[in-house]
Amino acid sequence: MPDLLTLCRAFATIGLLSFGGPAAQIALIHRVLVEERGWLTEKQFLSALSFCMVLPGPEAMQLATWSGWKLRGTLGGLIAGGLFVLPGAILIAALAAAYGLWGSAPQTESILLGIKATVIVIVVQAMTRLVRKALNGPVEVAIAGGALIALYLFAAPFPLVIACAALIGWLRGSGAPAAPVPAPLVGPTLPRIALWAALWLAPLPLLALAGQDLLFELSAFFARLAVLSFGGAYAVLAWMAQEMVQSRGWLAPEQMVDALGLAETTPGPLILVTQFAGQLVGFTAGGWGKAAAASVLTLWMTFVPCFLWIFAFAPHLDRLLAQPKLQSALSAITAAVLGVIANLSLWFALHVIFAQTQSAPAPFAALLPVPGSLRPEALGLIALAALVLLVLRRSVPLTLALCAGAGWLLG
Repeated sequence: MPDLLTLCRAFATIGLLSFGGPAAQIALIHRVLVEERGWLTEKQFLSALSFCMVLPGPEAMQLATWSGWKLRGTLGGLIAGGLFVLPGAILIAALAAAYGLWGSAPQTESILLGIKATVIVIVVQAMTRLVRKALNGPVEVAIAGGALIALYLFAAPFPLVIACAALIGWLRGSGAPAAPVPAPLVGPTLPRIALWAALWLAPLPLLALAGQDLLFELSAFFARLAVLSFGGAYAVLAWMAQEMVQSRGWLAPEQMVDALGLAETTPGPLILVTQFAGQLVGFTAGGWGKAAAASVLTLWMTFVPCFLWIFAFAPHLDRLLAQPKLQSALSAITAAVLGVIANLSLWFALHVIFAQTQSAPAPFAALLPVPGSLRPEALGLIALAALVLLVLRRSVPLTLALCAGAGWLLG
């Protein structure tokens, strides 16, 4: 097993190079830990990946945390998970600060348009990959279509959509017997859950006692989001946008779109977009001090649950994966996530391609474009991003840089 210094170097490298979303990040972790260093076997890696897919939260970050835990226990898990998130978190904090100062400048808007055009292609690419994985039969197709209709046409709450999908999957898997796996010791699990849950939720009573209403609401919102973020960041971004823009009025639609675009330019999990959004809310409400507090609190409420899930349930890995009901529920959630990502793609693309949008007439809650506000330059940048990323198969950072430069030139 590696010593702590070697472990730190390995996961610092992974954290600095983890561009391109969860698929690229998982491949990077596999290359470093399985192929290059041989610290994990192929079977261990794939079993852990299946386990992390069951959990809410960013699966690549949880896989890194599990790998550190497997190699060096709890301290190794903290090092691995922390170093996976830290480089991206530092960059996101700097980008959010710069955006708070210069986000409305014409040159910045032109560069952001190129970034957002690239993000549309990235999201569509993620959706097409998921289609092959999620839609294995008519029931999965119906779940995905139902999720899209419920979210886009009727603005149904995201947690309700995921809960309904999980229930359908659970009922479908109720007839299959579970594989016999020895039960692990339950005793140490409960104290771990209590400890990490207490650490995770500790800021909430402190903020309430201090009278920090906005920071309390922000922290409580991201705590709920962390528990419900099955299927990765794309799955919860539509709900996050719905809550932060439409329900609470914390951000404008353009700011939410910019947050996702800039989060794609940094290493680390895409769910770091929550940090950007939280920091921007804090800056708007109270300047730099509240922005820093909101940034730290958002990171805490989003990522501490990842350590909770891994440290509490990793010893139960084999038993969890042997449950057919759980596997069936996960498959249904994955199908619903496809509808969620499709809804996010529509929402995001409409705000990028059209300068103005409008609400559909009742009883529908869909977002519709204003035809006369079409932006041809956005279509051109989307075509450029598709050419570079999908046809020429260049990297995400290179595509983002090219399209940002093209957006600046067009502006």
